[in-house]
Amino acid sequence: MANNQGPQGNYDPAGSTQMFRAFVDEGGPRTPQQPAAPASSGPRVGLIIGIVVAVVVVAAVAWLALK
Repeated sequence: MANNQGPQGNYDPAGSTQMFRAFVDEGGPRTPQQPAAPASSGPRVGLIIGIVVAVVVVAAVAWLALK
């Protein structure tokens, strides 16, 4: 069997360190991937509305200042 000694040279009679390292190197248990949720347009619509409102306010202030 493989060498059951850790980096410090401690003997591992059960080989649990070796099994753990094999588990970690393998990537762990595979779980089925859930389908991605459909992208919501909520934050994007809010951002666009906020930009439009900001442009309208700036245009109104500029129009009043130059009047």
